[in-house]
Amino acid sequence: MLQTAERVSHKDLSDNYVFQRSLLAYVEAAKLVSGRVLEIGTGSGYGIDVVSPNVTEFITIDKFEDASVLEHIKTLPNIKFMQMDVPPLKGLADNSFDFVITFQVIEHIQDDNKFVSEIHRVLKPGGKLIVTTPNIKMSITRNPWHIREYTIAELEQLLKKSFSAVQKRGVAGNEKIMEYYRKNRASVEKITRFDIFNLQYRLPRQLLQIPYDILNRMNRRKLLQSNTSLVSDIKMEDYRVQEATDDCFDLFYVAVK
Repeated sequence: MLQTAERVSHKDLSDNYVFQRSLLAYVEAAKLVSGRVLEIGTGSGYGIDVVSPNVTEFITIDKFEDASVLEHIKTLPNIKFMQMDVPPLKGLADNSFDFVITFQVIEHIQDDNKFVSEIHRVLKPGGKLIVTTPNIKMSITRNPWHIREYTIAELEQLLKKSFSAVQKRGVAGNEKIMEYYRKNRASVEKITRFDIFNLQYRLPRQLLQIPYDILNRMNRRKLLQSNTSLVSDIKMEDYRVQEATDDCFDLFYVAVK
């Protein structure tokens, strides 16, 4: 599981297109957060050093333990890791966090309503949730690791069931990013053209996860080999956070309790 392409790595150059976009979420969040912060979805831990210097306490939770993350956390005074399946947020008190951040997680959660309500529960009055998730309008194919993906309106509707205000923003890219996206789309379409019965949408997603992951990793590495300079030259600055539009790769929402 820890090797799946769903857990973006800063060590694999073929992930650079996705990694730089994911890093931007942490950099933007670091400008907003303070006080006691909860992260849901530690991943490979690259966001810890970005966010934790700006807060008094940083608790990060994940379904899996990563030994390298745990070793790194030992060197930091204000960090705590908790292994946990969510929801619920077990052992976390009501009204106890100033911010909750969760990046590229909610699309994996079976009960997203419960997930959002639990985040609302642990936030202090006036506390904020910062969440990112793929924009379904920019998805090239079905991702069977995702239970669902959201439109701009769908994510807003979900968050407004629990939160009083929602700021709708998104992560977009410049022409360099769009060039990679077009090449990626063309490469994926060469693979999916053989799916004449549209099985990617007909079969249970669990049956497709491993084949998808293998093909996804192969495709990223193929793109790296054939477009090495394009992939390696992608920087965080090639992405930007703006008003949410259908051509944003990710939705970047801030919800207020």
